[in-house]
Amino acid sequence: MNHDAYDDAYIAGILNSVRTIAVVGASANDVRPSFFVTKYLIAKGYEVFPVNPGHAGKEILGRMTYASLADIPVAVDIVDVFRASSAVPAIVDEVLKLDPLPKVVWMQLTVRHDEAAARAEAAGIKVVMNRCPKIEYARLAGEIGWTGVNSGVISSKRPVMRQGFQSFGIRAK
Repeated sequence: MNHDAYDDAYIAGILNSVRTIAVVGASANDVRPSFFVTKYLIAKGYEVFPVNPGHAGKEILGRMTYASLADIPVAVDIVDVFRASSAVPAIVDEVLKLDPLPKVVWMQLTVRHDEAAARAEAAGIKVVMNRCPKIEYARLAGEIGWTGVNSGVISSKRPVMRQGFQSFGIRAK
C-alpha cells in the first residue's frame, strides 16, 4: 500500500468500522496532543483505552490506563501510536501477539516505520502512518470547515447526526 497518500474512503472506512481504540503513549497532561485526541475520540463515541506504563492503574479522562496492550481486558480495533517512530517495531511486536489481532495500527503525525508497517500488513492488519484520527475524523465529518480550514471535502449532503458532542459522523463515499 502507498503510505504517502490515503484515499478518503480508506480512512473513512476505518473510522466508521471500529469501536475500540488503544492509545499507546496516552498522557494525563491536558496540554499534550495525546490527551486531547483521547478526549475527542471518547466524545465521538469510541471506547478508548489509554496505554502508558508510567500511569498504569490510574485514570485518564475517566478511563483506566494500562501498562501494555496485552493488559487491556477486551479486543481493540485500532492501536493508535503516540510514540516515536523508533518505538514502533516493539509496539507492532506486541500487536502481533494479541488474539484477536486489531484491525488497524494507526501511527500519529510524524510517526512512520515502513518495515513495521509491512509486518503488520502481512498479518492482515491495515496501517495508517503520519495521520491523526482526530484530524481525519473532523476533516471527513466536515467539522474542520467550522473553523475556516479548507478540508478539501465539499458536499451538499446534509450531515448524518450521530451520538457525541457536535458529532455529525463521517460521510461515506
